[in-house]
Amino acid sequence: MKKIITIITFFIAITVSAQNFQLHRDFERGHYTTTFELFKVDKYGNTYTFVDFDYNASSGISGGYYEIARVLKTEKMPVGLHVEYNGGLGTFGPESSLGGYTINEAWIFGANYAKGNAKWGFSTYAGYKAFTNAGEANYQITGTWYVNLIENKLTFSGFADLWSENGLSDKTVFLSEPQLWYHLNKTFSVGGEVEFSNNFAYEFEFKVRPTLAIKWNI
Repeated sequence: MKKIITIITFFIAITVSAQNFQLHRDFERGHYTTTFELFKVDKYGNTYTFVDFDYNASSGISGGYYEIARVLKTEKMPVGLHVEYNGGLGTFGPESSLGGYTINEAWIFGANYAKGNAKWGFSTYAGYKAFTNAGEANYQITGTWYVNLIENKLTFSGFADLWSENGLSDKTVFLSEPQLWYHLNKTFSVGGEVEFSNNFAYEFEFKVRPTLAIKWNI
């Protein structure tokens, strides 16, 4: 359920604050997903947060996922200190007897490095991932990127995650969601993403899930 990070730490070179709202049509799962993202820079680093909602039940929202990350970094620090929280919930089963579940909440503590300009950039962090009630230590490595292929018109961005859920001896999870956006103007963009995943969300095989989307830059 985790969505792409389209506003990332290296946007410091471009802006100090940005937020957007996305509506995706997921063809493989057959539902809609909305995403709200916010990114803000201050003199002590930056804050990023997003929330996803899935809509595939007659009652409306069938799942939600939330992340918030803080990077502590000043101009004199070569790398930033990364702290992040993840959590969510969802439903399953036929509408006559719906059940519920929670997505294991997790804290990530690590180091972040980012570099970029108006045309391209990347950000990466690695850290210790602490799941609630986990019996083993876990990790997460994340990379994000953007490339303005055509200035003010076409942007390629995305992220890739690799993490463990029950120590190094158990399965690892891979998730990547590259996005391509065509900017109609400064406010609206059209495009989509393709989710590539393995061992993710109770699917223990490699999956490819495309979407079409519209984005409102608020």
